[in-house]
Amino acid sequence: MKKIIVLTDFSNQSEQALKAAADLAKKHKVELLVVHMLELNQAIITSPDGMYIEQTVFLVKLAEKNLKEFLEKPYLEGVTVTPVIKHYKVFSELNAIAKEHDADLIVMGSNGASGFEEMFIGSNAEKVVRNATVPVLVIKGEVTNLSIDRFVFACDFNDDNLPAFQKAKEFAAMLNASMEVVFINTPNDEFLSNRDAYQKINKFLTKANSAQQVEIYNDYSVEQGIINYGKTILADAIAIPTHGRKGISHMFNGSIGEDVVNHSRIPVITFKI
Repeated sequence: MKKIIVLTDFSNQSEQALKAAADLAKKHKVELLVVHMLELNQAIITSPDGMYIEQTVFLVKLAEKNLKEFLEKPYLEGVTVTPVIKHYKVFSELNAIAKEHDADLIVMGSNGASGFEEMFIGSNAEKVVRNATVPVLVIKGEVTNLSIDRFVFACDFNDDNLPAFQKAKEFAAMLNASMEVVFINTPNDEFLSNRDAYQKINKFLTKANSAQQVEIYNDYSVEQGIINYGKTILADAIAIPTHGRKGISHMFNGSIGEDVVNHSRIPVITFKI
């Protein structure tokens, strides 16, 4: 691991993400890129109107001041921190930042979303997860001395999850962490006997050229099963593939990865399929 992007809006939750990222940075000796996105839009930034130009300069200077003060934290002592300010809030732009700086991970805080807000608006964490091609670590609440030594990776063992599985293995190796892999079996049309489940898992592992041990865990829903299994084994984090569905597809099909991000209190890592 070389660099970690931390997304901040100066809120308490984004500070918890910064603390968590600082813990990882100290353990793995990596640089933090702390990114703040302004609420400006492209029309204002490129407007020839002098008033808009003055306003833009003022807001950028204010953001620089606020970010400098935000980063004056004792827990960042000894950590290399690079502040980055983007003029407007486009979450897909994080990929460009990650690529430009060769970053390995995005860390952000989230209060989650629920009910109609979750269905029609979604949280900022969801928006980042949908767009990011690098792993995203979502922090919920306060995490003290974060160390990802053991994490759960859950998937349905369909072939489209193979790239995410490989990314998760690489991530575990990068952190020198133990990856516990689980298949969630639920009492619905997707229910599989243990025999059928292990046949499916073994075919997947053969294609992945992996001898990874996999646990079968039964629960009422995939989301509940992932979260409950993570609690059961005292995992430091939960890792899941996400399709990054958008628009109508997201509304009707949803995303288990985003549901877990919204509802888990354990930190969640997502890997884009």
